[in-house]
Amino acid sequence: MGSADSKLNFRKAVIQLTTKTQPVEATDDAFWDQFWADTATSVQDVFALVPAAEIRAVREESPSNLATLCYKAVEKLVQGAESGCHTEKERQIVLNCCRLLTRILPYIFEDPDWRGFFWSTVPGAGRGGGDEDDENARPLAESLLLAVADLLFCPDFTVQSHRRSTVDTAEDIHSIDSCEYIWEAGVGFAHSPQPNYIHDLNRTELLKLLLTCFSEAMYLPPSSDSSNANPWVQFFCSTENRHALPLFTSLLNVVCAYDPVGYGIPYNHLLFSDYREPLVEEAAQVLIVTLDYDSSTSSSPTVDGTTTGTAMDDADDFQFILKGVARLLSNPLVQTYLPNSAKKIQFHQELLVLFWKLCDFNKKFLFFVLKSSDVLDILVPILYFLNDARADQSRVGLMHIGVFILLLLSGERNFGVRLNKPYSVRVPMDIPVFTGTHADLLIIVFHKIITSGHQRLQPLFDCLLTIVVNVSPYLKSLSMVAANKLLHLLEAFSTTWFLFSAVQNHHLVFFLLEVFNNIIQYQFDGNSNLVYAVIRKRNVFHQLANLPTDSQSIQKGLQRKKKTPEPISRTNSQDGVSMEGSRPAAPAEPGTLKTSLVATPGIDKLTEKSQVSEDGTMRSLEPESSQPPPDSNPPSAGSDGEPWSGKLDEDTALKLNRLNNKEASHHQRDRRRLSSASSSGQWTPTPDWVMSWKSKLPLQTIMRLLQVLVPQVEKICIDKGLTDESEILKFLQHGTLVGLLPVPHPILIRKYQANSGTAMWFRTYMWGVIYLRNVDPPIWYDTDVKLFEIQRV
Repeated sequence: MGSADSKLNFRKAVIQLTTKTQPVEATDDAFWDQFWADTATSVQDVFALVPAAEIRAVREESPSNLATLCYKAVEKLVQGAESGCHTEKERQIVLNCCRLLTRILPYIFEDPDWRGFFWSTVPGAGRGGGDEDDENARPLAESLLLAVADLLFCPDFTVQSHRRSTVDTAEDIHSIDSCEYIWEAGVGFAHSPQPNYIHDLNRTELLKLLLTCFSEAMYLPPSSDSSNANPWVQFFCSTENRHALPLFTSLLNVVCAYDPVGYGIPYNHLLFSDYREPLVEEAAQVLIVTLDYDSSTSSSPTVDGTTTGTAMDDADDFQFILKGVARLLSNPLVQTYLPNSAKKIQFHQELLVLFWKLCDFNKKFLFFVLKSSDVLDILVPILYFLNDARADQSRVGLMHIGVFILLLLSGERNFGVRLNKPYSVRVPMDIPVFTGTHADLLIIVFHKIITSGHQRLQPLFDCLLTIVVNVSPYLKSLSMVAANKLLHLLEAFSTTWFLFSAVQNHHLVFFLLEVFNNIIQYQFDGNSNLVYAVIRKRNVFHQLANLPTDSQSIQKGLQRKKKTPEPISRTNSQDGVSMEGSRPAAPAEPGTLKTSLVATPGIDKLTEKSQVSEDGTMRSLEPESSQPPPDSNPPSAGSDGEPWSGKLDEDTALKLNRLNNKEASHHQRDRRRLSSASSSGQWTPTPDWVMSWKSKLPLQTIMRLLQVLVPQVEKICIDKGLTDESEILKFLQHGTLVGLLPVPHPILIRKYQANSGTAMWFRTYMWGVIYLRNVDPPIWYDTDVKLFEIQRV
């Protein structure tokens, strides 16, 4: 029978189902078999021939027929799993049922009345059709999940058969040890099976169905209550599923072993189609969803992906995963300087979620990553994505996950130390040209995000600067470009207008002062560029020390923005020429779909403070108020203070605080709500409020440095008639402040700590990515999802 005929027959069956007002008996095989027995329809056909309106109509008008259709389709999958799918016909039936369920399940989930349906047992529907014994009384969901798991390790259907004989001695699917059939070499498995196009296609279809089963989470509104675990994921990852571990390993290995270049040969992907990629994408999505459960409430695979807690702490496994993730994350960068040399992958967001989950769940893996110099191969692609996506509001989620990963890594000393490695890779990025280290790259990209990113990124500023604070005690020598960027940020954030216009803006100044203090106290020797920049911009520090606190000055400070001319230029930000071959970060194309995200917790909820002791160990500090730490002795207003005269780059501050813009004001509102000082209604700055934090500004170390060095530098300039920077830098390189600075403060690190707010953020982000990435077929499109809103730019 031709494909056109089989489509026609299938469509006839669908029409019959939607027009029948009477229930059809489950035993009427002649009717039900039309849906799967004689058809050869692709998943795209099924989506086209079963319109949403008709599924909903059957659900409302003849619910018993929809129930029977689901039950019969699951029954066919169970039979296929039992028999081992030895014939072409059986395989076709399994795939047809798989496609049909993928189409129908979202419409079951979107209706709260139907949500329990798959978790009920179907009366009289025991597998033998006769006596009910316990085995037969499984909820439909469990039967479905176990059948899919069996089918994913079905010889000659989804895995290579190990027997080379006829069908009579075919392997019994129940005696199969699926650990011997892991799909790809890597973690816990040395043998790489021969690639098989058909097996990959079949796996991809079954994984699509599995992902659809798990997607019930999309139909529940966001809630920080972790007790509403996903029952589908929980059961599938439990010990009830004997294939859970080999499947988890198969998915991980398939993703981490994937090489989009086409087996190491550049441009090879142009010669043959890559049938692996759809499987890798599906595997990555199923993997991150199975890792999204509250591990404390279930017996699912433990932090390292095993139920015993023994496996996957082997350095070879970790190396394989880290290399794989780094190779795939770097793929879009390779694209920019060798266009078309490799196939450009699209699943970097899933990879970032996967990397996040692995680091967060498995501390041994996190420490391995930090000990390895390969951590920089994760850092550079993340900085590339952050810089590239900074102006695009449809990629705000990508910006957040990149920053969260860097926050997690920055809590460990090793990360800061690694950043001192010179940066030589020349990935074209829209940033100023510089010669320096990976730390310089990080600071320059962060500066670019803050000064020219989309305004929705403002909630991330605290995070970005916390990362810089965390690594600052370890940075041996900043380039002049990076040093100027840090001072430019301080200049922008310390205008009176910016400081007085929102309740938490002064935190950004505290973070930057902490960065300068850490570098001066712990890394003075190699950092003459930064010391020189501080001396050049000393007015900014004097201005902070002399910040006015009376009502009249506060009001005047708030007025200042109104006099600024409109066009926003960033003349003072010394941007210089961008790297060759780079393209400016582009905003989202109009009409781009995006999914909404829940708010992220404030930095005080995201992190906890730890103090680094002499021997490098950390101890957690008791949480105090969310104020940045007060300096031990508040400095007196700069004694050698000269009146502030410099023209400030207020434009940048303006850019950061365009409060007249509605969107920005929403964010101000959100953040005000998070801040401890807020009261309901319009917030206004008061003298007491300004005093409360001004007195704690940690300016003591910098004032002392200026007091000692400024006269010396001025003397050199006068004596030698110098206008040349290099002589001054040479002097500063050999200078020392030993014994002249206050006693070094203890190093404070703000380490990421898991909390229900970020867990919910990750869940909405992850499902939003999965929703938008599954367009062929569009599994969830136009269904009533509740976890997020779908918006057009």
